[in-house]
Amino acid sequence: MLENLKQELQSLDIQPRDIGAYLKYLGFSAHLDEPAALARAYAAESLFCGHRKQIYRHDRIVGSIYGLVCDGRVSQQELAYAKTLADSYGANSFATNADHYAPNYEAFLSAGVSGILQKIQRSMRMHQRDSDAPKRLEFLSAAEVTMKAFQRMLIQYGEAAAEKAGAEADNASRSELMEASRICHKLSAERPGTFREALQLVWLAYVAFVYEGRYAMAFGRMDQYLYPFFERDLEAGRIDHETAVELLSCALYKISEHRWLGGDDVVNIAIGGVKADGSGGVNELSYCILEAVHRCNIPGPNLSARYYEGMPDSFLDACLQVIGTGLGYPALMNDSVNIPALHRHGYSLEDSRNYCMVGCIENFIQGKQPPWTDGRFNTPKYLELALNDGRCMLTGVQMGPKTGPAEKMATMQEVIEAFRQQMVYGAADYMARFRNENERYNRVRYVQPFLSCFCDDCIERGLDINDGGARYPSVHGACCMGTATVADSLAAIERIVYEEKALTLAALRDVLLADYEGHEDIRRKLLSAPKYGNNDDFVDKYAVWFIKVQEEIFSNYHTWDGGPIYVAVASNVSNIPAGEEVAATPDGRKSRSPLSDAASPMHGRDTNGPTAVLHSMAKPDYTLASCGTVLNQKYSPVMFTDSVKRQKLLSLVKVYFQKGGQEIQMNAVSREMLMDAQKRPEQYRNLVVRVSGFSAFYTSLTKEVQNDILMRTEHD
Repeated sequence: MLENLKQELQSLDIQPRDIGAYLKYLGFSAHLDEPAALARAYAAESLFCGHRKQIYRHDRIVGSIYGLVCDGRVSQQELAYAKTLADSYGANSFATNADHYAPNYEAFLSAGVSGILQKIQRSMRMHQRDSDAPKRLEFLSAAEVTMKAFQRMLIQYGEAAAEKAGAEADNASRSELMEASRICHKLSAERPGTFREALQLVWLAYVAFVYEGRYAMAFGRMDQYLYPFFERDLEAGRIDHETAVELLSCALYKISEHRWLGGDDVVNIAIGGVKADGSGGVNELSYCILEAVHRCNIPGPNLSARYYEGMPDSFLDACLQVIGTGLGYPALMNDSVNIPALHRHGYSLEDSRNYCMVGCIENFIQGKQPPWTDGRFNTPKYLELALNDGRCMLTGVQMGPKTGPAEKMATMQEVIEAFRQQMVYGAADYMARFRNENERYNRVRYVQPFLSCFCDDCIERGLDINDGGARYPSVHGACCMGTATVADSLAAIERIVYEEKALTLAALRDVLLADYEGHEDIRRKLLSAPKYGNNDDFVDKYAVWFIKVQEEIFSNYHTWDGGPIYVAVASNVSNIPAGEEVAATPDGRKSRSPLSDAASPMHGRDTNGPTAVLHSMAKPDYTLASCGTVLNQKYSPVMFTDSVKRQKLLSLVKVYFQKGGQEIQMNAVSREMLMDAQKRPEQYRNLVVRVSGFSAFYTSLTKEVQNDILMRTEHD
């Protein structure tokens, strides 16, 4: 069934025209005098219900964005006019907590649509005498409008599936479409009872979020909240492993539709990990989801596998085999680090154990806190400023405080202190810019009623997800870039300047200002200093410092509602543009070239093998990096296909996590294949690689990102 669905989607003649703004305009224009919350709710109603529902011949789990983004019935002029009104209402963005969220699907499945509507009614009765009753009742009314609209959307999909079945000659396809129709009609009025029904409800909720323009809406711990349905079906003989994989595949493959919108959606799914009570969570459905993502073989479902002490080796081995196909999924996460990293912020132990990931690797308490936000903190830039008395070496602009000229820094500790002062100022600048954007909008006018229905305790409190409704406050991640660039640079200064006294710090500054022109001998000497990723404490201590000091700095800040600022060690591909902002660095890096990738060693400098890399990487205290880290590794494909070598790799991963590593993700595509793909991209259209926190089609990446992946050390 999946292969037929793939062919069906790939054969479509796509001419995207997103009519979302037009549909929202219809909702807004019919309720211009309504309060903002209700006007937004009616815009969502129009969005959910106002377009044709696409059903594919080979659908088993219905729900598609095709009808919304491939509708030619509205002229460009009508779209342009409609957009003026829709845009005037404004909308939350990633920076203002709009998406990168993991809905509480467990609670949603338990209640069903009708149960959510009943909960809204109970809350209305409870809050009708509150001092701020108008505000709460307005929000709840808006939530009710959106949930009823979603209910109507379910019915529409049921009607569309029945219509498609009526035109279908093949008996098997007709039967499947009629079953999809029955399920949609049932879900509009009742709770799901089977695995297929539960998966269908979750998928259509996800599709509704996409209709609203939300990105990176995670499925969270799918193998946990769907497992009770799966288990009951197994016991009753209604399902088997293969059927579950097919159902999951037919839903998840449609994430590929996001390419019609100009990109792939980073939809994170967490599998494995401990349960809320601390017991192991790997189950048969964990394997089904892993296999489904493998069969889809697209960048969209960003799969994360949570490792815990006592996790079956068979499951970790299955993960490595899927990674070895070249897909790069799943990323491997360590519960023994992530759970205490979250618990220290005041989340209950049960909620901390139940974490998932949103977007790439960002740790998240599913369905209990507002959507995620983060930003990039260019740490190596502050070392540049420290060496040049706060002035940018590229422009001469005074970007930081005057911490003293290099001529007066007589010890390594003085360099470290100047660097820290620049980071303190940089964090203040970073947080001011974040607050200026994040707190810009009126939280009553910018309500998100449908999203709030999927968050504890918005309905009970009668408050929006971004206005005090969520159980926990919002959080923000400061993604501190360039671990190895910083560690290697500080080690080079200590060794070459203060130990060997080969040149003064002022002379080094001048060499950096000259971008090493005419100073290749000095650059070679700096490059010969110890490098991070080789299990050398001389340089590794600075990676330990990198995490510790930035957590100390950012822990002084909070979000508007009192939530923490997490430290992350991640960059996606931002190490490339961030490098363009940084002059030459003391590790031998040339001006404006890429920084080191996330938490990983600098490309080509980890020369002592993978064991040494992981020993270095495990030394920092990653419980201080509550968001998460990214360690990119590239292994020869034979490491995954040879069972003996794969067993060694499995043991290596386990030891790394036991020593305190937080995350590892791997590419299994050879350097030769990547180089050939650059030369003959037309032959590698379906080549998927792990980038940094997400996977992508290699040939769709820019040449700079392709080269960044190509340069990673390949271990075997």
